[in-house]
Amino acid sequence: MNAKPDRLVGNWLLLLCFMIFGMVIGGGHARTIHAGFVIQTWQPLTGFIPPLTHAAWEHMFGLYKQTAQFRVLNPTMSLDQFQARFMPMFLDRDWGRLMALVFAIPLGIFWWRKRVSNRLALWLVALFAAGAAEATMGWYMTWQGMTSDILHPSPLYLAPHFILAMLIFTAMLWTALTIRNPEPAPIIGHTRLRALLSTSIALLILTIGLGALVAATGGIHVFNTFPLMNGHALPPHGLKLHPWWRNFVANAATVQFDHRWIATATAIVVVIAAVMGLRAPLGPKARDLFLLLAGLVTLQYILGMSALVSGMSGIGYLHELNAVLLLAACIACRHALRGATAPAAVRAGTPLVMKAAE
Repeated sequence: MNAKPDRLVGNWLLLLCFMIFGMVIGGGHARTIHAGFVIQTWQPLTGFIPPLTHAAWEHMFGLYKQTAQFRVLNPTMSLDQFQARFMPMFLDRDWGRLMALVFAIPLGIFWWRKRVSNRLALWLVALFAAGAAEATMGWYMTWQGMTSDILHPSPLYLAPHFILAMLIFTAMLWTALTIRNPEPAPIIGHTRLRALLSTSIALLILTIGLGALVAATGGIHVFNTFPLMNGHALPPHGLKLHPWWRNFVANAATVQFDHRWIATATAIVVVIAAVMGLRAPLGPKARDLFLLLAGLVTLQYILGMSALVSGMSGIGYLHELNAVLLLAACIACRHALRGATAPAAVRAGTPLVMKAAE
């Protein structure tokens, strides 16, 4: 990393984090309106202009008509209805293209001017490659819609697609915060809180991945009661698919069961971390971060329960977006404790001196 704080480079990476969140907004909306299969072409460099003539629209509509999703679920769809689904998906793809430019062009300039070190530049190139891999994975899900009989994007690819996005987001945000503040403030103690925040980040990413499985399998529409599942502690027919492991990625009941209880465990861990952070003498900036963390995890659980009980995909969409904000807040809290170290050995009877980061 750069030895000196660089707000320009750090703010550039924060902008990219915002753009990743924008991809979640666009991709989640496209998925909510079932637009994942409407664009049956892949032109990452030349496809940034939408169809401009009636003939071009008819051509794109004709490609979609070849999918099983159209034949089974939307055989009466009109061209106007197709266009209404096409544009959100198209804009999501163009947002991704714009993000690639916002990433690559400044990186080249900063690297050429030695504003970033070779080590940092190579790290960012690796993140760019991960983003390209995620985009390719997204196209493969669309390609499956044209070459197979599946009606919706496969959860086997949708969940890893989203998890990879959150890993990139986590790495990008951490890098941005570190560039803006490369020297961690020394904090004596609070290593348990730091470890708990690291665990919280891992659990949040896992829970987000399970949430993507719920969305992909339609799990929000089954067992809309809590804490029991229509009177059952375990989902009926939770292991009906063969081989058995498919139940944990494709069985809507099992996927919902996993998500609701892993999410509950995650919420408990994050709440404990937030309370510990609020009680610790870490200074006003850190306190604000932990207060934000407490508020977002509370809102997240309320949104999750509301989506579950109502079965409304719109609430589930808001739940998805808030999950990214919650992850960002947790990363920021963990970053604020980078300098936490275990208290040095002291003589028996000598009180420990806690040094807070202002």
